Amino acid sequence: MGPAAGLAALLAVLALGAGDPAGAAARGDTFSALTSVARALAPERRLLGLLRRYLRGEEARLRDLTRFYDKVLSLHEDSATPVSNPLLAFTLIKRLQSDWRNVVHSLEASENIRALKDGYEKVEQDLPAFEDVEGAARALMRLQDVYMLNVKGLARGVFQRVVGSAVTDLYSPRRLFSLTADDCFQVGKVAYDMGDYYHAIPWLEEAVSLFRGSYGEWKTEDEASLEDALDHLAFAYFQAGNVSCALSLSREFLLYSPDNKRMARNVLKYEKLLAESPNQVVAEAVIQRPNVPHLQTRDIYEGLCQTLGSQPTHYQIPSLYCSYETNSSPYLLLQPVRKEVIHLEPYVVLYHDFVSDVEAQKIRGLAEPWLQRSVVASGEKQLPVEYRISKSAWLKDTVDPLLVTLDHRIGALTGLDVQTPYAEYLQVVNYGIGGHYEPHFDHATSPTSPLYRMKSGNRVATFMIYLSSVEAGGATAFIYANFSVPVVKD
Repeated sequence: MGPAAGLAALLAVLALGAGDPAGAAARGDTFSALTSVARALAPERRLLGLLRRYLRGEEARLRDLTRFYDKVLSLHEDSATPVSNPLLAFTLIKRLQSDWRNVVHSLEASENIRALKDGYEKVEQDLPAFEDVEGAARALMRLQDVYMLNVKGLARGVFQRVVGSAVTDLYSPRRLFSLTADDCFQVGKVAYDMGDYYHAIPWLEEAVSLFRGSYGEWKTEDEASLEDALDHLAFAYFQAGNVSCALSLSREFLLYSPDNKRMARNVLKYEKLLAESPNQVVAEAVIQRPNVPHLQTRDIYEGLCQTLGSQPTHYQIPSLYCSYETNSSPYLLLQPVRKEVIHLEPYVVLYHDFVSDVEAQKIRGLAEPWLQRSVVASGEKQLPVEYRISKSAWLKDTVDPLLVTLDHRIGALTGLDVQTPYAEYLQVVNYGIGGHYEPHFDHATSPTSPLYRMKSGNRVATFMIYLSSVEAGGATAFIYANFSVPVVKD
């Protein structure tokens, strides 16, 4: 979950226009919401059906080829096959003149592959774009950083935090799923292409290791090879200042591709550099993790995402308490809400079981067709940014009576007027792979913000409802107050 860094708005951030339902994820935005990732299963099922039909066609074709092969082979296995037999002589001549030509130039194989390609082209518009691969790869790196995950463990499907010699299991998925050499290479290459060698090197190292273990095997789906991984890893090490590793990997590359002149020139270059600076032989480059958004509070933010920070226990601060809350409202008299005061400055309260499972599911269902990539205000514009990875939708209370009921419940509990223009519409946010919202203020901090031109004025409070729990991770972090609230469905 994205962090919240101070007082924030009631229910939402800047409103989007109504637009059209986003039933199909925009290409390049699949990675930004798990609902979109889940929808990507549908086109893959269609592709599986196409491949199944193709395989059945090919299996039938190969059975027929095997039949022909066995028939002809049986004639040759009999050394006493009498070509004097006019029937055998005729069939031999016919086979050589036409049968073999028909076998070699059979259109059945091309028809099978053509049907597969035609089917793929019909599905292609619904498939993720390369920008999605890049976004998903950056998400893995973000999870790797925030939760201090070990790359070797991730490649094996294990989510482990490694600090020194201490290893902690953070997440145990129901099904263990490991990455291939090509998978690791693609993650490393995304970092490599950004000039981020801090992340590129461990992923490319894992790719090289896996490619070495399966060298000589051919996988149709792979784009990369051991040579590709060695090439990229060698140059990444060179860019990071480790010439010795770059030289060793380049020499290994030449074992597999000795005619590559570019790599041969690189070897000569690295050898010359090491000869001129012998201390490079034992030097190990210390690569600093990039801080692309130049976030000064990054360490605090990530630490709070990993733990509950320094949130005090109730017995230490008597003013923090739990109670059944009615706020003197008749609306809540017969069904008070369980209230937990978490922090006083800023004032943060957690209400338990605020919405039922049925209500949460209904709200998610209402929002899903309208989810679009979340944006932030940038001057007069609203733009998608790397530091906010999610999709969001705005729901007016006219969409469904449930939203009117929810507004009444929030108003009764808080004493705030949640009707427009005093509050914004309900915003439903779905986070993507490694989704997050880096530290920010929900209220406007600049007089140029569009919020100041709204009739409602600036924001004074946020009412946030967790509509689902997560399998691992996730928290709303208050970085200046040094505490976080984990994601548990309200």
